[in-house]
Amino acid sequence: MIREGMKDLIKWKAKDHRKPLLLRGARQVGKTWLMKEFGKEHYEKVAYINFDNNERMESLSSGNLDISRIVTALQIESGVTIEAHNTLIIFDEIQEVPRALTSLKYFYENAPQYHILAAGSMLGVALHPGTSFPVGKVDFMELYPLSFIEFLNATGNENLATLLAVNDFELITSFKGKYIDLLKQYYYIGGMPEAVNTFIETRDFAKVREVQNRLLLAYEQDFSKHAPNETVPRIRMLWASIPAQLAKENRKFVYGLIRQGARAREYELAMQWLLDCGLICKVGRITKPDMPLMAYQDFNAFKLFVLDVGLLSAMSGLDLKSLLEGNRVFEEFKGALTEQYVLQQLITNKDLTPFYWTAERSSGEIDFVFQCGPDIIPLEVKAAENLQAKSLKNYYLRYKPKYAIRASMSDYRKEEWLTNLPLYAINAMLNIFE
Repeated sequence: MIREGMKDLIKWKAKDHRKPLLLRGARQVGKTWLMKEFGKEHYEKVAYINFDNNERMESLSSGNLDISRIVTALQIESGVTIEAHNTLIIFDEIQEVPRALTSLKYFYENAPQYHILAAGSMLGVALHPGTSFPVGKVDFMELYPLSFIEFLNATGNENLATLLAVNDFELITSFKGKYIDLLKQYYYIGGMPEAVNTFIETRDFAKVREVQNRLLLAYEQDFSKHAPNETVPRIRMLWASIPAQLAKENRKFVYGLIRQGARAREYELAMQWLLDCGLICKVGRITKPDMPLMAYQDFNAFKLFVLDVGLLSAMSGLDLKSLLEGNRVFEEFKGALTEQYVLQQLITNKDLTPFYWTAERSSGEIDFVFQCGPDIIPLEVKAAENLQAKSLKNYYLRYKPKYAIRASMSDYRKEEWLTNLPLYAINAMLNIFE
């Protein structure tokens, strides 16, 4: 499996002033695999330490954080002789021993020659009170489920992935049938590595759904294991409400859908917990598409998405026949699934922070708005071959953006004010404006 994150790790290794690197991401998005694979391919030795239920490492971290003492213990624990120039040190599930997190500061300040990768699925929610986080002493890297491009590469469609990268839309269009079939598969399978691997090995969609349901159950168990007891019921209710939230036409999050009479203050901690462990993504509304977008955010209006389109399919109980063939029951939810897919591709680009825009007193809405260099780009998402773009046209007339994009199942077409981009080519979006 080829992950784009490998390129970022290679760049990190080549840095002159390298800091320990902290990989963040939800459980089961592939952090451990990526770190180990990187070590195997680019180092002579790998010293792997898992801090989950590791009393020895917890005891070590509670004492003196002297680097030579720590390295000696790491060598004993991993069975690897650590040499700074050729050994990758991996700290996995580092949030389980917060003092190990603190030790990264001392590695950076006193022994920067060591190459250290650390990862934790619950970093945002499991830090103990009083823990000294090494602010400014570590670099960060986010890892998400496989993008559609990564899915194409993983499933033996490397040539189709390469074709998207070169933006030859005449040739791309000639293979659109293949792209659309694979995109529908991706809507169902998603990008969780275990689900993708299961599909590769078995080509059995039922087994994929079993994996997804198992992952969802594991996340529910994490709620009870890591979250404060009094917050767990609200986390469960908020999490379970997301498919219904997205099934609405405007998809704006409404607390009343969690339960009748629910209020924001009751669910703030639950929402923050899900955000911190990477299970949901929040897309805020902006009142005006101007620089910087963050300055025009309306904090009372937002949409919530889950981390993966395949998991959303599973949470919704969406059957394979409806997705691959389409039917009337599925039509309303198709837009939600499509927006989830597009967002998932956007956030893999670390330079983009997506928002959405709605007019103050009209029904006009732009699904995503983001900054790209000096430009603010509106992106309207259509689930099918819908060539109407009324909201986008009104937005264009009002704000005169340099670029305006409609993503749909229609072919690539560049008009005077609008670029129609096929949904399966959404990853090529930024390249066409360079």
